[in-house]
Amino acid sequence: MALIQDSIAFHNVVDLAPSPAGGLRLHRFPAALRDRLGFKHHSRGRFFAHRASGCELRFVTAGPYVRVTLSAQEVDATVFVYRGDHAHSRHHLPAGVVTHLFLEDPPFFAQVEPAMLRPHRYTPNLWRLAFNQDAIIHYHEVEPFGHALRPPAPEETPRRTWLAYGSSITFGANTLHPANAYVPHAAFRLGVDFLNHGLPGSCLCEPEMAAHLAARPGWDFATLELGVNLTELATPEEFETRARHLLHTLHQARPDTPIFVLNIFPNRADHARNRAEIAAVNTPLFNAIIPRLVAEIASPRVHFIDGRDILTDLAGLHTDLIHPSDEGHLLMGQNLAARLAALL
Repeated sequence: MALIQDSIAFHNVVDLAPSPAGGLRLHRFPAALRDRLGFKHHSRGRFFAHRASGCELRFVTAGPYVRVTLSAQEVDATVFVYRGDHAHSRHHLPAGVVTHLFLEDPPFFAQVEPAMLRPHRYTPNLWRLAFNQDAIIHYHEVEPFGHALRPPAPEETPRRTWLAYGSSITFGANTLHPANAYVPHAAFRLGVDFLNHGLPGSCLCEPEMAAHLAARPGWDFATLELGVNLTELATPEEFETRARHLLHTLHQARPDTPIFVLNIFPNRADHARNRAEIAAVNTPLFNAIIPRLVAEIASPRVHFIDGRDILTDLAGLHTDLIHPSDEGHLLMGQNLAARLAALL
């Protein structure tokens, strides 16, 4: 369920907050949750909760062109524009500068048989503006120049929506193009929409996050990528307590909704020369906890997926040997889509 304002659908946005810098800032999480994220001394999630990974502006206009006014804060951003499923254009937003994007109807759409534009997920009349993961985006205005403007109707977007919670890997960190990250790529293959709730370094399974995800409307199945951000912060017992609470909270709130729980994707901790390092010690212990928690619930709606079955080639890692490269993300998206399709 998108937030609607000014006849625009703000997808993956729950809060449009006025900013002293002008415009309305797009937030994936409500303020009451953002300000409470953290575990022990670690509260980076409060910072990354402001990032626009997976956020989109969506609208339909009867006119042949439209002007969209946006700005980025703190760091430069990139806007990726689509018409339906089709890539349209790419635009640079310099940090701190209000920028006007002039978008025109694709001229070739009118020159082909309508069957060629049969929607895979989104109808071809739908404008979609997406952003790079690290962007902080302020919305200012959409000007349709006197033509009708409206949010998309339900039949113009996918029938099902996937909620993805996890670490920087779910967030899509380090990808050169956000559409290459494993969540959007798997969503493309599955023909579904997605809500990205990844938090770099900050997937900490807070009770407040569990309550938020359970209460959040508008999703039909969920993936929980758990463990990697807690290997150096939590003991195995602490991780098990937090992961159990998260999983039971979601399942109890939505017992008929499919939930897929992934453990840690392969990374350098699996191959550390010094096996006494905290991450190297905790990674196999944490990986064993997840399938045990899924078995504990004993529901046909709750499934375990081993991260080692999703990232199946270590050449798909970035040189930091923990985050996947674009090639690794694409491989993961392909593998995960196949598993989800079979289970859904």
